[in-house]
Amino acid sequence: MTILSRAKNITAPLIFGVVFLALWEGVVVGFDLKPYFLAAPSKIVEQFFKNTTRIWEATVVSGTNALVGLIVGTVLGVAMSFVLSRFRFLSQLVTPLAISLNAIPIFVLVAVLNNMYSITSEIPRRFMVTLVVYFIVLVNVARGLTQVRSIHVELMRSYAASDLAILRKVRVPNAIPYLFTALKVAAPASVITAFVSEYFGGSQNGLGSRITSNIANSKNAAAWAYVLGACLLGLAFYTVSIILESLTRKGQTK
Repeated sequence: MTILSRAKNITAPLIFGVVFLALWEGVVVGFDLKPYFLAAPSKIVEQFFKNTTRIWEATVVSGTNALVGLIVGTVLGVAMSFVLSRFRFLSQLVTPLAISLNAIPIFVLVAVLNNMYSITSEIPRRFMVTLVVYFIVLVNVARGLTQVRSIHVELMRSYAASDLAILRKVRVPNAIPYLFTALKVAAPASVITAFVSEYFGGSQNGLGSRITSNIANSKNAAAWAYVLGACLLGLAFYTVSIILESLTRKGQTK
């Protein structure tokens, strides 16, 4: 990708963002909307810089929970995908169970887990992130390991290749793009799950709890400042996943 094409990819969303914020500011000022109804972007930015330290502290809490869940969920999802691709009968047993478990609303599991652990424990939130990430990674990587071109497998078998050799030479390389696709979905999803889980009890020290507490006190601009912190955290996670994918592709081409 050339520098010009990269600049075009960045310029378009940047212009859209500036226009959107300008319209937002114009609507608030033009219709004289009250702060408790909708805060202006200028006020949100003002609150963001005024509460930078507090927002950073809350971001570290939510970001740590998201990161732990993302790593554990990815490792477990990849490991289980290898097992399911090797033993097909387990796939028929585990996949419906995983789908059923993932379909349970977040607040139900968090409420149950909060009763199992102390109120200051971060385990319920990390468990929820792990569960969401695990399902995303499991489905995608298992698909990458199994949906390989039959001609490649037949060619390897014609050379008397073992199942392990086919796994290393055919299935794993085919699954790598699926893994990074899963990570690009799971990375921001882990952040969303981390701070949404904070709405349902536990320590009031993360982004989600700070958002609700400020809204309850009619401090909408401050609440939106914490929302901005959550957006930046999700964007950072997504950017890291893209960088890792780019580095992996460069390593494969060398």
